[in-house]
Amino acid sequence: MNRSCNFSNVTNDYLAFYDCILCDMIDGMTHADLSDSISHNFITQMIPHHEGAIEMARNILKYTTNIPLQNLALRIITEQTDSISRMRRILSKCDAVHNCKDDLCRYQTRTKKIMKTMFCEMKQACTSNCVNGNFIREMVPHHCGAIAMSENTLRYCICSDLIPILDEIIRSQKREVRTMCCMLQRMGNC
Repeated sequence: MNRSCNFSNVTNDYLAFYDCILCDMIDGMTHADLSDSISHNFITQMIPHHEGAIEMARNILKYTTNIPLQNLALRIITEQTDSISRMRRILSKCDAVHNCKDDLCRYQTRTKKIMKTMFCEMKQACTSNCVNGNFIREMVPHHCGAIAMSENTLRYCICSDLIPILDEIIRSQKREVRTMCCMLQRMGNC
């Protein structure tokens, strides 16, 4: 990403790695192996999304001394690692749930729009020399993307084993968005 401001070495290092994480996540999500199963498509696009969050959390842990933010990052790593494992375990069963062409088209059109918005907001997140604030401003649209993708998926006939995973993504990431917005507010001019 093109940075227009002079940043500290710490901020530059943080941002350089964030840019790599974001590029990898975008590539993984946009080049996922899609099929005629909405359940399969959600999983294959959400795994690189979750992997991006894990790497973003690891990145901030290298730089932050903010204990609540450290705890949040550790929780993101734990929850999303668990979610990836759960999705991988059910993938073959979910592959067997096929959807009609019209539903697939509607689903993927909405998913592409959600992803485009998320990628744009993550690329354009306001950046400062406060890496804590940067992380939050980058992670909030990331989480909002996961919530919207999960809610979109629940509108269709999907593998029953995927439903509790979607419900958990929505619940946990809405909670974390609220937490991050409060943290950012407490940080003030960060």
